[in-house]
Amino acid sequence: MGLYEKHILPRFLDAGCGTKPITYQRKKVVPQAEGRVLEVGMGTGLNLPYYDKSKVDMIFGLEPAEEMRRRAAPKVAEYGIPVEFIDLPGEEIPLDDNSVDTVLLTYTLCTIPDGITALKGMARVLKPGGKLIFCEHGKAPDAGVAKWQERINPIWKKLVGGCNLNRPIPDMLGEGGFKIEGMETMYLPSTPKIAGFNYWGQAVHG
Repeated sequence: MGLYEKHILPRFLDAGCGTKPITYQRKKVVPQAEGRVLEVGMGTGLNLPYYDKSKVDMIFGLEPAEEMRRRAAPKVAEYGIPVEFIDLPGEEIPLDDNSVDTVLLTYTLCTIPDGITALKGMARVLKPGGKLIFCEHGKAPDAGVAKWQERINPIWKKLVGGCNLNRPIPDMLGEGGFKIEGMETMYLPSTPKIAGFNYWGQAVHG
């Protein structure tokens, strides 16, 4: 791992994923988590302040990047929710079938190389009646914006840690074994449109 990936990229991602519009989105979705939670792509723990501690028993924090886990550790101590870090990528979820009540997915599906395999793993570990809470950016509905997403994506992906601008989030959720029960969409304010079209809501194992 080079200097950029180890030291510069984590700080860049932390800043980019902690802007006011994205933080507002986190505040909307994270408090819905309950019970035993699998957070896929925990990063530096940006979601931790927004969990409802009265509803959450513990969190499995799936995060393959050592630097991200290191930066998350002080937040874990500060907010007092039991967290068990899992040092594996999203495609490798080492939990038992039907073992978690909630899967939380925020601004992560864009970066997982094999998103469908990862989603199938999330569906596997989710208990019957459990829910996937998601908030992701992805393919825009406007043809002009979508065209630029396609053009820029190869360069963007290299610079921003594997992030894809143009993933069709609802289609991926369906292919991964989920049925969307409620979803909202919008362009986030003060965010470039190519990276700012958001999908958020809940899904169940379909």
